[in-house]
Amino acid sequence: MGKFWSLLFFLVPVLGVGLFLWAPFNNHWLPRDVSSHGRQIDHLFNFILGLTGVVFIVTELLLFWFLWRYDAATNTSPVKFTHGSHNLEIVWTILPAATLLFIAIYQMNAWAEVKLQKPDMPYTVEVTARQFEWRLRYPGRDGAIGTQDDLFHVNELHVPVDEMVMVKLESQDVLHDFFLPHLRIKQDAVPGSTIPVWFKATEQGEFDLVCAELCGWGHYKMKGRLIIETRDEYERWLAELEKKQTAVSDTASTATP
Repeated sequence: MGKFWSLLFFLVPVLGVGLFLWAPFNNHWLPRDVSSHGRQIDHLFNFILGLTGVVFIVTELLLFWFLWRYDAATNTSPVKFTHGSHNLEIVWTILPAATLLFIAIYQMNAWAEVKLQKPDMPYTVEVTARQFEWRLRYPGRDGAIGTQDDLFHVNELHVPVDEMVMVKLESQDVLHDFFLPHLRIKQDAVPGSTIPVWFKATEQGEFDLVCAELCGWGHYKMKGRLIIETRDEYERWLAELEKKQTAVSDTASTATP
């Protein structure tokens, strides 16, 4: 019976590795990258996955071998107790520490590009997270956010393709997470803090905008759309948004006694 459980346990690394090899070729992997920095992020992901994958395989094979070799039903050798090895403990403490240090150094350029090297440019859009929607504010004709001609929208983020975009990220109530999976952007929106987020989209299309932080009972429906379009399409959309907003404002002014 012990051999049976050993073989059953052996299926864990076999099926685990097989699943990871099967997934990329069957549309069950990372979403398509449409950002200028995504390739570097994906490289780090695959590198760490490969590194931990090797450790996983070696560990699982050793566990299988011990289960098979020291099966109680067939192994008649007496038990040998040990109080441990000081040298071995030092080795398996230093190796993980050195590995983590190497990963920390290896990812520094990617971290700097996405989180530290802020472009010197005005904000393209202000994104305010609230339960349970994304409120968007674009600068009007004066090019500044926070003035009377600002343009407002909800849950549909428009950005121009092949241009750097600077997002002013805020939260109105609780902790949210601004997640654009196709752009490899994931940033907490913290109440009371203004957090800059920047990226450059490289392909046109419609993609997901979701909250990746459990923010309340309606978290599941806090999602929107990311529209990546040409500069001309983007300008036309802003003009149409301004036209609608002006019409509503004029109507409200006329109706006020």
